[in-house]
Amino acid sequence: MDIKVSSEHITITGNIKSVSDFQQIKSAVDNTVSQHKNIFIHIVDSLSMTSSVIGYFNKLVLKDGINLQIKVGNQQLLDLLNDLHLTSTFKVHKV
Repeated sequence: MDIKVSSEHITITGNIKSVSDFQQIKSAVDNTVSQHKNIFIHIVDSLSMTSSVIGYFNKLVLKDGINLQIKVGNQQLLDLLNDLHLTSTFKVHKV
């Protein structure tokens, strides 16, 4: 997995599948949230997302009041977020 950060835009390529992936994502997002309240995340090709990442994103939106918008490139990930009823919470769109 690889993460690129540009202002409030975060691009994640590769599969999100391990604890270290979660730690990298959390670190990148924490640094971005310290400067921006609107975060745009583009998950280019991951098939899924770990529960720790989902929980962290949920905390950002519901507790911290961050405006999170996620673009996904993979239909399987979109289906997962839809099945978990998170598409409106995370403002998910397919790219």
